[in-house]
Parts: sequence; structure tokens; C-alpha cells
Amino acid sequence: MKKTCILLGTRPEIIKLSSIIRFFEKHNLDYFIIHTNQHYSENMDKIFFDRLRLPSPKYNLNVGSLSQGNQTGRMLAEIENVLLIEKPELLLVQGDTNSVLAGALAACKLGIKVGHIEAGLRSYDRSMPEEINRIVSDHVSDYLFCPTEKQRGILLGEGIIDDKIFVTGNTIVDAVLESKSLLQKKILESNNLKENKYILVTMHRPSNVDKEDILSQHLENISRLSNDYNLDVIFPIHPRTLKNIKEFNLKIPDKIKIIEPVDFLELLSLEFYSKIILTDSGGILEEACILGIPTLNLRENTERPECVEIGASKTVGSSYDLLKKGYDYFIHNNKQWVHPFGLNPTQKIIDFLMNQ
Repeated sequence: MKKTCILLGTRPEIIKLSSIIRFFEKHNLDYFIIHTNQHYSENMDKIFFDRLRLPSPKYNLNVGSLSQGNQTGRMLAEIENVLLIEKPELLLVQGDTNSVLAGALAACKLGIKVGHIEAGLRSYDRSMPEEINRIVSDHVSDYLFCPTEKQRGILLGEGIIDDKIFVTGNTIVDAVLESKSLLQKKILESNNLKENKYILVTMHRPSNVDKEDILSQHLENISRLSNDYNLDVIFPIHPRTLKNIKEFNLKIPDKIKIIEPVDFLELLSLEFYSKIILTDSGGILEEACILGIPTLNLRENTERPECVEIGASKTVGSSYDLLKKGYDYFIHNNKQWVHPFGLNPTQKIIDFLMNQ
């Protein structure tokens, strides 16, 4: 195995790379971790390493929250410095964050091979910074590990050669299945929730929380759904969302219970025991799909269309009518599905890398 740098910066990256990191640790392979610290809240960062029993990163860049350009530029410079010192032969990145974009660019310019895990996802909405990150990272990467054949087709359609593309499944499958036996109802009890009697909400996308009217509409919709169906609501709130609620001087409806961000196992527990999930997180769409819990996507699009196609999710945006129709659909159609994200994805990625 080539000397490898694993680069990450956010909660989803920590979770989805956890099985890869454990393999490197178990087999005493030559690797190191760079953490850009793009997530700067301890509850959304360090605690995931602790609970997932992962080694501490060798390098913490402490970039934190900055504007898109400043954050990406600072990461690019800092990552380049580390790569020049360590001289890895391979950089592994996962997903669609500014960390991924900066890492892929830095490695590419230094002649270091780049492996992009979760390649080929597209929302076709270029107003999302993540969409730009996905496209650029895919096109500078040497090895593109796709969750499904759908992403392979997308990459081929964009002119990427077939020899670079590998359908492996999504590493979130391993992360969720490895953690499922550890899920507990303790967090339900501490928040006075009953299994299958509450709605879980997560919301952090700029398109949903950076505009006062849209954020206000979502809060009203969630409250209405809760009242119409007599369900509790729990909302582990993202720092960006809470900041904007305060800045806009919005009132949080009484039915919505706001709590601090929780770690991966607590969030997975809240997902697994909920009746339904309202979210704008693509990662949670995947996790819930694997767990068999329906989701209502609070966006106008999704880069996880497989969840919609198999009947695990409905895209509802900020419309209460669509939100209610989506909820009614899942209540009256107790559909079971088989998740589309593959089997043993980590092993497939590792098997490929071991032969390079």
C-alpha cells in the first residue's frame, strides 16, 4: 500500500472515512490524517473521533468558519505545506466539502494521486457550493469510487474515462451497520420521547437557513405538521441555524424541542427510533435509508436520487402541502426497501488500493 494521507474536515467525512481509518490502523499501514477543522464546534467534531474510537489526526489545521474563498484558499495553502513535508503517494478524500476541494487541488498540483470516495454525485444546482466542489474534485481525481452505477454513468457522461471509475458502494453502509448494535434509547428517555412517536429534524443548508423568510417558513411547517399529527419534534440544531434564528429574531414554536448537536451514535439512535425524519442533509438521507426510516427532504433537489427512486424519501422543499402529502404517503404506505448503497464498500476500496 502506498503512503496515504486521509484528509477530512467535517462530521460526515469523519463518519464515512471511519471504516477506512480503522483498516489502516488494524493493519499498521503507512498513513496519516489531516483534519482541516472545517467544523469548529467540539460537539460536531472531536466527539465523533472519541465515540468512533479513531486515532487523533496527525495534523489539525484549525481553519474554522470563513467565507468560501478564504476558507478554501487557507486550506489549500496549509494542506500543500503538509503534503510537501510528508510526501504521500496517495490522498484520500470523501464527499463534497471545501476540505475535499482544497485537498484534491493541492495533491493534484503536487503530482500526488487522488482517490475520491463518494464520487459522481450531482444535484445539478450550481448555487450549492457543494456541487462545485463535487465537480472539480471528480475531474482532478485519479480514482473515483462511486456509490452506485448511476454515478458511474454521470461521470462517463462528463467525459471521465472508464478506467478511473470504480463502483464500490458507499462507506456509510459500513459505518451505520457497524454502529447499529450500539444504538440506545437513552437519548429518547432524556428528552421525554417515545419510540416511533416523534419527528426528527435537521437543517443547516444555506439555502434553507440563510434567508429569513425561508427559515421562518420551515419552522412554521414543522410546527404545523407536529400539531396536525400530534407528534413531538426534536431538532439537534446546527450552530449556523441557531445563529440565524437569533439574528432574524425568530420564535421557535413550542412544539419544537431544540437540543445541542449530538454525536454520531446519538443522532443515529434518534434516526432509528423516530417515526419520520425531516432533513436537508444528504448524509442523513443515506443513513435513514439504510436504517429503514422514511425521510422528507427539505430541499428542491437531491444528489441522492436513489433514496427517492426506491421509495425511501420524498423531496418537499419549503411547501407545507408537499410536506403533508409526503408524510401521509409514508403513513399509509408501510413500504419496505432494500438500500442501494452496496455491500462491503470499505473492503472493495481497500482491495483496489492494495493492488496499486
